[in-house]
Amino acid sequence: MTAGVFTKACGDDFLTRPAFGSLDEQVLADRTGVNALLIGAYGALSQTGNQGWGDGLPGDGAWIVCPSNWLYGSVLGTEAHKGSDAGDQPQMNTLGGMNVSATTGFINLKWRGLYEGISRANSVLSVLPNVPLAEGVFSEADRARIEGEARFIRGHFYFELRRFFNRVPWIDENTDAITPQPNDQEIWPMIEADFRFAYENLPETMAQVGRPNKWAAASYLAKAYMYQQKFSEAKTLYDQIIPNGRTSNGLPYDLVTLDQVHNPVYKNHAESVFAIQASASDGTGGIQNANPGMMLNYPYNSPFRCCGFYQPTQFLVNAYQTVDGLPMVDNHLATSVRWDNGILSNVQFTPHEGTLDPRLDWTVGRRGVPFHDWGPHPGERWIRDQAYSGPYAAKKHIWWRKDDQDVNNPSQWAPGTSYNIPIIRFADVLLMAAEAEIEAGSLGQALQYINRVRARAADPAGWIRNEFNEEFAFAVVDSQAEMLALDITSGSWVVRNDTGTTFVYLGGGTTDIANWNEYTVPNYEISLYNDLGSQAQARAIVRFERKLELALEGHRFFDLNRWGIAQTEINRFMDYEGAFFPASYLNEGRFSTNKNEYFPIPQRQIDLSTVGGVPQLTQNQGY
Repeated sequence: MTAGVFTKACGDDFLTRPAFGSLDEQVLADRTGVNALLIGAYGALSQTGNQGWGDGLPGDGAWIVCPSNWLYGSVLGTEAHKGSDAGDQPQMNTLGGMNVSATTGFINLKWRGLYEGISRANSVLSVLPNVPLAEGVFSEADRARIEGEARFIRGHFYFELRRFFNRVPWIDENTDAITPQPNDQEIWPMIEADFRFAYENLPETMAQVGRPNKWAAASYLAKAYMYQQKFSEAKTLYDQIIPNGRTSNGLPYDLVTLDQVHNPVYKNHAESVFAIQASASDGTGGIQNANPGMMLNYPYNSPFRCCGFYQPTQFLVNAYQTVDGLPMVDNHLATSVRWDNGILSNVQFTPHEGTLDPRLDWTVGRRGVPFHDWGPHPGERWIRDQAYSGPYAAKKHIWWRKDDQDVNNPSQWAPGTSYNIPIIRFADVLLMAAEAEIEAGSLGQALQYINRVRARAADPAGWIRNEFNEEFAFAVVDSQAEMLALDITSGSWVVRNDTGTTFVYLGGGTTDIANWNEYTVPNYEISLYNDLGSQAQARAIVRFERKLELALEGHRFFDLNRWGIAQTEINRFMDYEGAFFPASYLNEGRFSTNKNEYFPIPQRQIDLSTVGGVPQLTQNQGY
């Protein structure tokens, strides 16, 4: 009503005047202006803009919309508990128990964050045609490249919207942004068109490594095909991507050693197809460009300060058991990896002694195993509430202590880091390609792709080693007598050259060997497959391999849905894991087919879409 009165008082030109504090498109219609808009679109990728699309404090709420999808892809996808304690971030309990509703605030914030990115990409595409060509200043090649970048970014955001919400409004640079749009059409064809344009128009190398190139676009297009079960189309692309693909900085696609895959010191390596860039020190004094969406996900009461969220599940850890070097695809819950749940840090504990896939300890922090170079994970002392979420810590995004000053921003109440969020990496490409081969190609070729990923994991050079404990150990000694003579505080560790093991002092008197906990290097064994068996067996193998390789990277919930096995697998997980934790949200809900594959359209957006009393947005089934 106030707006109506104001309009009448000021005359009809009120509706046509540009908003104060904004720039008219004509002002931006040059090379400088359109590049500024493009940088703004890139800025939206981290989904931490004004108010973080959260609750208005610097960094706060970024975890709700974090592009790693740790909450939506991994917590809902059987790989992790929410963590912390039951009273912290209770809306996550609602999500984890599959009890989300259209009024759950997290869902609306995710919707807003994704459409913010689309809006920024559309701004680039709206202004771009008006930028005049000028020799040596702005060429047709510049225009095609910028359009390719903007459409790649827009394709990324719409890809997320499609797999989150199913039917959503398609809004592009030509859409009337004032009139609410319906969600009555399938948007996969438009997503494909954006990625295809980027593939055909982006160069192979880019001036900055964070910009996608043609091969990143091809990989994302193939991924869109896989989500639609267009296996032949995906295979055709993978046949080109795998032998020919290069990173934006010109490195031929390849697998790097396990210790480099997620280490921010080595980011933008040959395995990085497309990653959202992060900077620990961007000059702002804050962490909005330092991966704030992961700020809760560090061991509690540890050198990382905050906050005990994102704790891997026993359901996941058990998947890394091996028999003759191969995973227990059909019965990984028949036996369990030994855990320290309910055991205090000053009480003796012997870690699992059976054979394990070495990728476990690059994925999960567990007691007694080197937590990079921060020493053996101490167990309960770094866990906020073991009885609620178990004894484990997420590890892939954790940096090394020796690199602390270079990659950590300690300026806020929780860490910011330069850890890039991997959206697509080459191992993901290889395993997607293996899926496509199983469905529309050769089981032999699928075997080669799967074994290429496993061969990297089988290289002992990339395994966790006792030497990781040396640099920051209290001491490195050559005998038991030398160790027992040390004046050491409880919780500190000593590396023994004579045994090749690490000892942690538990307290109670250093001269008694019973007061020391000895930790050996885990028993790793991993082999390649000789064959994949039948098509059905091959399908199960590659799906399990994705679980092992891509755990805690936000993929699993969406993978289970696109395979059509989410209800079976998630409910099996809830039954298994919920039995260990009676107070968990896992015991408060179930996954329901024809409902929980997608999140509800936020009620706030349905309300805003109303025209003449009729909402233009239609709610998803089951809500």
